[in-house]
Amino acid sequence: MRPFVPRRLEPVVFGLLLSGLMSFLVSGLSTAIARGVDAAFLFFWLSAWLPSWALAFPAVLVVAPVVRRIVGRIVI
Repeated sequence: MRPFVPRRLEPVVFGLLLSGLMSFLVSGLSTAIARGVDAAFLFFWLSAWLPSWALAFPAVLVVAPVVRRIVGRIVI
């Protein structure tokens, strides 16, 4: 695949993908634990995932720089 996103947007794209994948996995597990896996599971999972992603994406953009600084201070 040929790159098509400018390098200056790399942190935003990273945050978008990371928050999307992580919220997808966590909401799926939480939905399965709370409701069980049945015929309506996919509907409830996606209903939980989209609002979770909407919260996770800006949170990652705000938190990631702080975490990078903390890691920079504790790693030798």
